[in-house]
Amino acid sequence: MSLQEIGSAKYASLTTFRKDGRGVATPLWVLPAGSGVAFWTTTDSWKVKRVRNNPHVTVAPCDFRGNLQGPTVEGRARIADDAERDHFAKVLGRKYWLTGRFGVIRYRLSRRPARITVIVVDPA
Repeated sequence: MSLQEIGSAKYASLTTFRKDGRGVATPLWVLPAGSGVAFWTTTDSWKVKRVRNNPHVTVAPCDFRGNLQGPTVEGRARIADDAERDHFAKVLGRKYWLTGRFGVIRYRLSRRPARITVIVVDPA
């Protein structure tokens, strides 16, 4: 399974790694991003801090509780810039319809778009 295939799933488990090497898995909505995937999250979340310290991540399709439903794929994460974040806001609204659009409306009305971060994962 590739990251591109995981991008079509509804949820994916993003595992980021602490400084001591322990992995922390988080189930999230997953967005397609070319040959990789992207995740929409809050800027002050620990996963964003861990990605800034260590870009090595693993991604696997899962259910909304984080139960894995496929193989794990390794990748390299990066924080998206403002233009990419706006692009993924549109992708989120299209893929997740009503709940995704509600999230995008909250994002646009917040007057603080910097509170949202998009983590883009490319193949390792």
